[in-house]
Amino acid sequence: MSDNVIISLAPVAADCPRVIPAELAEEILGCTDYGAAIVHLHVRDQQGRLTPDTRDFAATIAPLIAQSGLIIQASTGGVSAMSIAQRCAPLECAGVEMASLNVGSVNLGDQVYFNPTPDVEYCARNIVERNIIPEFEVFEIGMINNIVALQQKIKFKTPMLLNIVLGHRGTTPASIEALIAMRSMIPPGALWGITHFGRGNFDIIAAAVALGASEVRIGFEDSDYINASEKVAHNFRLVEKLANIIYGMDKNVASPALARQMLNIPQRQR
Repeated sequence: MSDNVIISLAPVAADCPRVIPAELAEEILGCTDYGAAIVHLHVRDQQGRLTPDTRDFAATIAPLIAQSGLIIQASTGGVSAMSIAQRCAPLECAGVEMASLNVGSVNLGDQVYFNPTPDVEYCARNIVERNIIPEFEVFEIGMINNIVALQQKIKFKTPMLLNIVLGHRGTTPASIEALIAMRSMIPPGALWGITHFGRGNFDIIAAAVALGASEVRIGFEDSDYINASEKVAHNFRLVEKLANIIYGMDKNVASPALARQMLNIPQRQR
């Protein structure tokens, strides 16, 4: 059971048509006072399209590094026509301390999220060689078996962090029963977190916090609803509500410094 909960901010919706580095950085920094400790970012161009060109990504994270202690997590995922080498482009960017690692293929709505074993191993080795900490994305129970098998080939830093992703059409549903089943398969000693895609309420998130999640991912990438009927214009509203849920359960919202201790990430050298 974790009494410290890391808030991971995923601030950009997949269909966002405008991703301007200065504007995005301001949006992210506005969430730090409410408890965000990690920021999870895909590499996008200014029209919101996934791209291997990391110039706008680098311009976004530069002020975050200069003005906050946020842990910078780059995504190596997303449904696109990019090769795995192109998806790994942000691992080369200075300041990236974590990276999402997708460990299996899965249906996401009408699309197939393609992650064959050779691609998974390629990405994993690139992450480890750069001393970057992976966050394993887990959409199905079988993916946890993939992680255990992968660990026999690639020695990841411990504790490992598994992010249970629920709610995508065609994959594990966002239900308490599914959450409990996924949680029961987490390897001994590993930390786990929750992402609820398409969220219209906070019940699954609250359940995960009560069950001992060490991390919760929140933000417009997964939903901009703050309740069943109301959308919000800024991510800080979601971070604020999540923090209040955590505090309401007599748990602690982890600062970036504490999150680094929990995840075995060194303090950033300025």
